[in-house]
Amino acid sequence: MMKKVNRRVAVATLASLAVTAILGTSGTAMAADAIKIGEINHYKRMAAFAEPYKNGIELALSEINESGGVIDRPLEFIYRDDQGKPGEAIKIAEELVNREGVAMITGSILSNVGLALSSFAAEKKVLYLAAEPLADGLVWENGNDYTFRLRTSTFMQASMLAEEAAKTDAIKYATIAPNYAYGKDAVAAFKKALLALKPEVEFVTEQWPALFKIDAGAEAQAIERAKPDAIYNVTFGSDVAKFVREGTTRGLFDGRQVYGLLTGEPEYLEPMGDEAPEGWVVTGYPWYDFEEGRNKDFVDAYQEEYGESPKLGSLVGYLTVQSIAAAIDRAGSTDTEALREAFLGLEVDTPVGKIVYREQDHQSTMGAFIGKTTVRDGEGVMVEWSYKDGANYLPSDEEVAKLRPASQ
Repeated sequence: MMKKVNRRVAVATLASLAVTAILGTSGTAMAADAIKIGEINHYKRMAAFAEPYKNGIELALSEINESGGVIDRPLEFIYRDDQGKPGEAIKIAEELVNREGVAMITGSILSNVGLALSSFAAEKKVLYLAAEPLADGLVWENGNDYTFRLRTSTFMQASMLAEEAAKTDAIKYATIAPNYAYGKDAVAAFKKALLALKPEVEFVTEQWPALFKIDAGAEAQAIERAKPDAIYNVTFGSDVAKFVREGTTRGLFDGRQVYGLLTGEPEYLEPMGDEAPEGWVVTGYPWYDFEEGRNKDFVDAYQEEYGESPKLGSLVGYLTVQSIAAAIDRAGSTDTEALREAFLGLEVDTPVGKIVYREQDHQSTMGAFIGKTTVRDGEGVMVEWSYKDGANYLPSDEEVAKLRPASQ
């Protein structure tokens, strides 16, 4: 046990980089009232993804609170399960704000739930940090003063993949994506980015399976009939596993380059085991290959704490706490308007480097790892990977002004 505590103290420097002025003693912080944050997520419906995210939150909380808390107060997250339903998420948000007195809300994986919470935040003037939902509308078409987004958006990740696709000879593309906000945005972003880089590209078919209800055999057949040179895949979770299995069995991927948004994330790649695809260009999280630096420190601390490897959600949970703590520290209080102002241009030092919450659209510059899939020792992994700075894959101020509501 003593070894774990010592390790935590050592890696707490990661958290302290993001919370630079909270050096009060642990006893002083713990004696004060806790700063409560409302965390709303799909803990039962998407346990395989939400639990690692929660673990990342808890690791960061332990490090920050052992270092004295934030503005001499402990930081506390109150977890609520919305069952993946937008209406339920709104009810919970009301309860957290009015009864629990939370300083702000955060969370959500599914984009439709995140968009609902964003609307609630705008209406009630409650700060919302969208930790994981990826739909571009959160910060653009439906953006508002009270919503900020941590994770690399669909536009950013799709642009990274389009950059790689443009280097090949492929002209005819097929797309497959879940039929809801995230999927629609991800396909639109990829098409826009790739056509800008390579105008001669054609999109010969688009497949839109219902989320988590994919008929993978039928989808694979439909794509094969279109005879594309390359495929852009946005399915995830159990859907991508089924698509990979059916596509491999039918030879769909033979001689074709496949680009996979999220496919390289451990949440989706590891469960496939030796059935993981070979040679797909993907976004993901190669935790197993970090040899030094803050990425390695985070992985080591997480493995020691939980006895298992981190997922990308674990990292996102950790950065969520770092971001909120840094904003509270900068604001010097938990007042909503002070926190909102603090998030504008906020810089946070994280395991993946410094990220900034842009003033013009409230999107963070968190980047993504891009690489190729392969099977190593019976497990799906990413190789030939690199980290792409998200700041290089965001639209200009002029473009953002056209995308954001007129009031912004």
